[in-house]
Amino acid sequence: ASAIIKRYVGLGNALNATALDAIGTKYVCLLNATELNMIDSSSLRMASLNPSACSQLTKDILYAKAKRAFSDKRRLPAYYELIEPYLGGASGVDLKVLSKDNVNMNVTTFAKLRRDSLMSLTPSEVQGLLGINLGDLKKWQNKSPIREWILMQKQSELDKLHVGLTGGTQEGYINIITPRVQPPSSASPGAVAMTLHLLPALLISFLMMLILS
Repeated sequence: ASAIIKRYVGLGNALNATALDAIGTKYVCLLNATELNMIDSSSLRMASLNPSACSQLTKDILYAKAKRAFSDKRRLPAYYELIEPYLGGASGVDLKVLSKDNVNMNVTTFAKLRRDSLMSLTPSEVQGLLGINLGDLKKWQNKSPIREWILMQKQSELDKLHVGLTGGTQEGYINIITPRVQPPSSASPGAVAMTLHLLPALLISFLMMLILS
């Protein structure tokens, strides 16, 4: 099937909505960057694709095309439903903007976001993205990449979400360095210094006694 698709594209045929639906997401994932870039953005308005299982490069390319395809609906409630299948290629900047739109993203979609984009989000931005689904984050807190995201956050900020997430960075700890303790000696430093100071005089007195005896 992959060879047939490449042959189809190689002959200069357009990858329009009809062709994309006929190919299906499974085989769209097999297209290389050059072939993916042959897809006209407007084709995604009519095609039914879900590239979440594709390579990161494929998701990045298709997200950029989907963003252009649905740009005229950016301020409409339907925008999220249209762009959601392609969010695996979204940048952190775009996700931060989306977090202000009360989209109620499900945790499954959240876990499939581009890793670097997910890691750039603050707890409050994650709250904005997940909305009513925020509580489900607790069930996923030990799964990657959510676990790694939690480890990067301050625990005090995670606590503000009120969903029981644990594992964030603790605050208020001070590294206490214990000073090295010198081993006790039988004589104090002052006594030792005084003895060394008097040693020449004592030695002279001892020699004089020997001479005069």
